[in-house]
Amino acid sequence: MSEAKWYVVHTYSGYENKVKTNIEQSIENRKLQDQILEVSVPKQEVVELKNGKREVTEKKLFPGYVLINMVMNDDTWYVVRNTRGVTGFVGPGSKPVPLTAEEMATLGIKTERVNIDFAEGDMITVIGGVWTGTAGTIKRIDDNRQTVTINVDMFGRETPVELNFSEVKKMN
Repeated sequence: MSEAKWYVVHTYSGYENKVKTNIEQSIENRKLQDQILEVSVPKQEVVELKNGKREVTEKKLFPGYVLINMVMNDDTWYVVRNTRGVTGFVGPGSKPVPLTAEEMATLGIKTERVNIDFAEGDMITVIGGVWTGTAGTIKRIDDNRQTVTINVDMFGRETPVELNFSEVKKMN
């Protein structure tokens, strides 16, 4: 299988978050999690003075654009290109051009791989995010997405939760 690369998609202005949500829903419905790894609307914190008060707000870094980390093939191209609000991929003609590692570095998006010291069946503790302090057994490891899946007890039911490698630590 080909390697995933970052591509830029042009959207209608103001539709970036809606496009992100729609693409993520299509990924789930079509079971393309191993081919479309991440959808991002890059934002930056901006300090503004309003009525003499400092306010920190988030602004879109590239209004009208969404970044997608994906393996380019006919299926993934079709899903993204036919998402409501998407006007097309950025590139000459109809050929999407991936961003280079240098371009991604200037955006602050890391493309480095994290090596892990745990495997399926290992007990881990969550050290970051909403589930901090939760312990669980690894049910699945996804190297492409750099995530692990554990089951947590919610409302008396076992529910799978996906966590980034950086959010978990192996129990000794």
